[in-house]
Amino acid sequence: MELKIWFRCAAVHDPVCPVLLRPALIGWEAKFRQIDLALEAPLKGEELLRRMKGWITVDPEAVIEVVKDAGGKLKVTEGGRLVVLIEEEGIEGLKRVLQDRFGGEVDLES
Repeated sequence: MELKIWFRCAAVHDPVCPVLLRPALIGWEAKFRQIDLALEAPLKGEELLRRMKGWITVDPEAVIEVVKDAGGKLKVTEGGRLVVLIEEEGIEGLKRVLQDRFGGEVDLES
């Protein structure tokens, strides 16, 4: 099952969800010549969440650990939204652990 994941914004304290608006653009700087090649590479779920450090009120690494321990996986959808993939029977347990560990700073929504 795919669940929306919400974090508390460190600046304005509203619930926010990271969204990848466009893939990262990666190029090269060569020492002896110019290389006119660039690749667009989308960030994966954990990579996107790690980039939120300081922008959300919780430690992204701690959230990643909790989601993994509960049998879930962070994923970026086609639309760029960060979601949690988890089997239906694990949802309530993950919600409970998130609440115990982070209070209202991290929420899941169906």
